[in-house]
Amino acid sequence: MKRTFFTVIALVAMAFTTQAQKNPMVGGAAMYANKDIVDNAVNSKDHTTLVAAVKAAGLVETLKSAGPFTVFAPTNEAFAKLPAGTVEMLVKPENKALLTKILTYHVVPGKMTAADIAKAIKAGKGKAEFSTASGGKLWAWMEGKKLVLKDEKGGMSTVTIANVMQKNGVIHVVDTVLMPN
Repeated sequence: MKRTFFTVIALVAMAFTTQAQKNPMVGGAAMYANKDIVDNAVNSKDHTTLVAAVKAAGLVETLKSAGPFTVFAPTNEAFAKLPAGTVEMLVKPENKALLTKILTYHVVPGKMTAADIAKAIKAGKGKAEFSTASGGKLWAWMEGKKLVLKDEKGGMSTVTIANVMQKNGVIHVVDTVLMPN
């Protein structure tokens, strides 16, 4: 009887732990920590442009690999902020190198949760610098409770959904496309 009681307690504790650590919904879709970045992103209605760009750049297999990766994932609205015709121009085969550079600029090698980024900001006395997979730099700091990123061209982006855990890393949804030099 004791074993059964303790088993039930353990199962209830696991259920609460799982609920507490449950991923946020993104683009109206559940995000699963046991799926990779691509498998989750394709389900988000807010990331159809990003998914199309990743496919056009030939980065699907890379983002399905073991990683780990930290991806700052721009929404469709973020891409819509770019000058008219930019996305259409970037997904053309002759612009694959530029598209790849822009997309890999949104990736930081390793798994950095919001808490990890906050620690780096604290260690940097209010600002943190990160090296991206494209070889560029991103800077991060807090404005109130908002995590803000600055790109190499001086553009700013805000994390709107943090800590979307993936089997091969973590996604932080951002509201503006980040641009490398």
